[in-house]
Amino acid sequence: ETQFVESGGGSVQAGGSLRLSCAASGVIRSTWCMGWFRQVPGKEREGVARIADDGSTSYEDSAKGRFTISKDSAKNTLNLQMNSLNPGDTAMYYCAAWPWAGNACLSVSAAAFDYWGQGTQVTVSS
Repeated sequence: ETQFVESGGGSVQAGGSLRLSCAASGVIRSTWCMGWFRQVPGKEREGVARIADDGSTSYEDSAKGRFTISKDSAKNTLNLQMNSLNPGDTAMYYCAAWPWAGNACLSVSAAAFDYWGQGTQVTVSS
């Protein structure tokens, strides 16, 4: 069984930073596509950042220049460094995996991801 556990969320003032981590256990492959998504109540889950098996990354426009996705395959950990946070970043953040290799990872929809964590809440106050 593949499981993900997110951590690192919390409350921060606008302009602050947070680093989210996602620890994977069970069956996990370094070739899998990994991503961070977020959701606010009443809205659809949206992508934030993705990282392919070769280390290529993609970001939603709202995250570009502020967020950095990274992974440590040896530790089965996925990270999201978030800087210059603003109230619009307030959401529940989820890590997810799509068991597929290649750069299709960088644009695939959230619906393709098969494995999800339980989420970690990020709240940014003005």
